Amino acid sequence: MRIALAQVPCHLGEKERNLESMERIVGDNEADLFVFAETFLTGYMVRDRFFNLAETSDGESITRVESIAEENDCHILFGAPMWDEHIPGILRNSALSVSPKGEMQRYDKLFLANFGPFEEKIYFEQGASPNIFEIGGMKFGVCICYDLFFPELAKHYAMTGADALICISAAPNTSRSLFERIIPARAIEDTIFSIYVNQVGTQLNQIFHGGSQAFSPRGTEMTRCDYFTEDLKVIEIDRKELEIARKLRPTLRNTQASSWCSDYWTWLGAE
Repeated sequence: MRIALAQVPCHLGEKERNLESMERIVGDNEADLFVFAETFLTGYMVRDRFFNLAETSDGESITRVESIAEENDCHILFGAPMWDEHIPGILRNSALSVSPKGEMQRYDKLFLANFGPFEEKIYFEQGASPNIFEIGGMKFGVCICYDLFFPELAKHYAMTGADALICISAAPNTSRSLFERIIPARAIEDTIFSIYVNQVGTQLNQIFHGGSQAFSPRGTEMTRCDYFTEDLKVIEIDRKELEIARKLRPTLRNTQASSWCSDYWTWLGAE
C-alpha cells in the first residue's frame, strides 16, 4: 500500500480553503491513502470557534471529502472537530477515514492535551475507546498527537492486529524533540509501522514545525518531510516487513496479553 504523508498548512477557520488544499494535493499525487494532520479541516488554534466549525458525519465538509476520495479512487484520513454521534452538544477531536465508496471510520482522541499552550479539555470531551481502521485490506491503529505519549495505546493496537500506527498531530516546534524520540520508539517496541503527520505553519502564537515522518517495524526511518514548509512524501508498506521484524524481535509474542485487555479502556472511560 502506498501512503502519502500530506504535510499541508491550514488556513485557520477556513474550511473551504483547507478542502481546496486537500483536493489539490490528492489530485496532483498518486497514493492509496492520503494522511493529513490533526484538525486539518479547521486548523488547530481556532479555540472557541471549534463549536461553530464542528460537523457531523453527514456534514457539508465531510460530504466534500467523500467526493474527493471517490473522484481520485483513494482513501483520505484527516483530523476535524466533530460532534458526538449519540450525545448532543459533546464535541470530539476526531480522526476520520473516508473511502472511495464513501465509507467512513472515526476515532475520537483519548488523551486530551491540557497543559502549557494546550486547552483541549475546554472544548473537547475525550473519546470512549481505541479504533482500528481497515483500509485497503490493511489495519491501522489511529491516534492523535498527545495520544502517542501513552505506549499502552499503541501496544493495544499492535496486540489486536494493527499493521501500522498512524498518528495525526498538531505539535508545535517546542515539542519536536519529544515526538522525534517516541515516533520510532513505538515502531520498535511494537514491531509496527509508525506513521506521523504533523501540522505545519504558524497559527496565532504557535509555530508548527511539520517534520512528518515514518518508521519501519524495525525502527528504520522510511521518510521525513521538510521542516517549516509544505511537503509530501510517499511510502510503501508491506505485511512481509512485519513478519520479518516480528520473527527477529518477538516483542508482541513476549507481551503479557492480559495486561492489554479491554478492561483498561473501560477504566479509562470511567475516569
